[in-house]
Amino acid sequence: MPESTPPTLTHFDAQGQAHMVDVGAKPATHRVAVASGRIEMQPETLALIASGTAKKGDVLGVARIAGIMAAKKTSDLIPLCHPLALTRVALDFELQPDRNSVQCTATVETVGPTGVEMEALTAVQVALLTVYDMCKAVDRGMSIQGVGVVEKRGGKSGTFMQK
Repeated sequence: MPESTPPTLTHFDAQGQAHMVDVGAKPATHRVAVASGRIEMQPETLALIASGTAKKGDVLGVARIAGIMAAKKTSDLIPLCHPLALTRVALDFELQPDRNSVQCTATVETVGPTGVEMEALTAVQVALLTVYDMCKAVDRGMSIQGVGVVEKRGGKSGTFMQK
């Protein structure tokens, strides 16, 4: 059996110094990342969101715009991320009454030399933080849970699907 090379962290050089990964020689390919997470809350808070009667207005509409904006600004927030020309950012929300939560799923796409996982994760986190911000007057105990990449396509490493 051939010996495999252990994986290494790509954001450090041989001397252990942080650096931005050079993607200049990588081919531009269509890349997609899907991330999701949820915010848990009191049943009354979920009812306010569902009815559209929250004091600050359309909670999920504002959260959707916040998530899209966040995906576009990811390289400003995460120090070693490359600025990317995103071709698509879509956020979907699902009310989950059985869990007293709102599930957020972000799909981000680009054609380029590096993936968009960080953009999808950032979109979800900021969208859920926006829900918290808009509803904190009635429920300070809300909790963001389970944020992660659920799917990734494109590039050298191919396809990843969360099980």
